[in-house]
Amino acid sequence: MTELRPDGPRAVGFLHTAQVHVATFEALSRELVPSARTVHQVDPDVLELARQEGTADRVRAVVAGHLFELREAGCEVILCTCSTLGEVAEQLSRVRLDVIRIDRPMLRRAVTLGPRIGVVAALASTVEPTTRVLAEEAARTESAIAVEVCVVDGAWDAFLRGDAEDYRSRIATTALALSSRCDVVVLAQATMEPAAALLAGLTTPVLTSPRSAVEAVAAAVPSS
Repeated sequence: MTELRPDGPRAVGFLHTAQVHVATFEALSRELVPSARTVHQVDPDVLELARQEGTADRVRAVVAGHLFELREAGCEVILCTCSTLGEVAEQLSRVRLDVIRIDRPMLRRAVTLGPRIGVVAALASTVEPTTRVLAEEAARTESAIAVEVCVVDGAWDAFLRGDAEDYRSRIATTALALSSRCDVVVLAQATMEPAAALLAGLTTPVLTSPRSAVEAVAAAVPSS
């Protein structure tokens, strides 16, 4: 599924695995990249395929196909909003096609906030790519980090059945527990951002990915 915004001088693309992301990233784009038109590609099936097969060739082929379609639609910068697929999408970046993964800007900041990093995930398939990026960013800054990961029991089932309140509550409860023993807590998936509002009073920083990712998109959009 592809949705277009009215024509503008530049186009930015978004590869989503849930329809709910379209409104979130459209609103952020209007705020942070107002001169660009947006193209949203939504494919929930590829996430399920990745959960079953990991980053197998079939998953890479599907992601590559979506990136090609977005490039054909005029996008030079594409944000993959799925943390499970982010690594594959980023690897498919090429000349004249800048692919940004949803979580890298957030995780880049996380390693600057202290060595003890807590990661909250709703899907086990998110864990390996997330911890790999943390390791890469820590190595880039020569930082020593210790990562504690919690996959929230029942959270993804709540998301799939549309129970947003239960989803937010489960995420927030887990993040709260992690915050007592970590310097920073990251909510690994974009769908978790609403849970941050339930953690507003914490002294431990809680990071979410959507805004920082679109800020990275804005920085990457060619100026002319």
